[in-house]
Amino acid sequence: MSPQKRILISEDITGTGVERLKQKYHVQIDPDIWKKVSALEEAIPGFDALIVRNQTRVTASLLSKGKALRVVGRAGAGYDNIDVPAASQEGVVVSYSPEENAVSVAELVFGLLLALARKIPGADRSVKSGGWERKKYHGVELMGKTLGIWGLGRIGFRVALRGKAFGMRLLAYDAYLSPTTLHVTESGATLTSLDQLLAEADFLSVHLPLTEETRGILNLQIFRKMKPSAFIINTSRGEVLVEEDLFQALKQGRLAGAALDVREKEPPSTASPLHGLDNVILTPHTAGLTYEAQEKVVDAVSEDVDRVLSGQPALRFVNFAVPKK
Repeated sequence: MSPQKRILISEDITGTGVERLKQKYHVQIDPDIWKKVSALEEAIPGFDALIVRNQTRVTASLLSKGKALRVVGRAGAGYDNIDVPAASQEGVVVSYSPEENAVSVAELVFGLLLALARKIPGADRSVKSGGWERKKYHGVELMGKTLGIWGLGRIGFRVALRGKAFGMRLLAYDAYLSPTTLHVTESGATLTSLDQLLAEADFLSVHLPLTEETRGILNLQIFRKMKPSAFIINTSRGEVLVEEDLFQALKQGRLAGAALDVREKEPPSTASPLHGLDNVILTPHTAGLTYEAQEKVVDAVSEDVDRVLSGQPALRFVNFAVPKK
């Protein structure tokens, strides 16, 4: 173990990748320190690496105090909790795991999609409470329905492949792809305009990163462009969807239902009006939480942290591969 190299893990992150790091470095796991900003800022000067999930806010202030910090590893696909420009200014590598949990997320999308189409949660609750209300839980088939995919990246692409297996018609909107892009040609999806996607989708699966442009982009204006019989599934970032607008659209019959794995605020307020709607399915940000995905995610981020600390370039970097300090 090198006494000069120290790694702080600020959330509940475990796995064989972490165990391998422990064999080479001093690894301190403090799964609750992310809740105490001052404590985290006081601790960070003593560490060469920081590993986080999605709850630790890696701010410019925190990064400026990490004088020895060389790499921040994000155990997950998104990195909107990390101030990447500030990290770059400090010369710190930002590494993440862009596709290690993509299969698990795509599979949950279809779990939610089927649950909406066949009203599975309500039927389950009804039977367990002594009911046998067959007509109330009349569902729809997926075969021949239009699956709209907003964002045909690593996860959206895998959702499209699964939609094809169900015999669905695939439409996709992605501002950064062309009709000849591999994800388009290999998925069989038709790349279209956003307005056409919204107008024709029976099920809309959202796969957007959180940026200033996408924050709140799923709002009442968007919902009004959709079929009253359409369903929305969001497993990307909660802040891209305005929950009050979704509630109004559902109450007004502008949409048939929704499934949200991510929320505007996590954990959400129990007073949210969405919690009282039977046509809404809510899960606690579990899309990437399978044993297989988490093992791959932790392995990936641990490998990159090890590479940077041992003088090698990171493989899955957001800004640059080697520290500039």
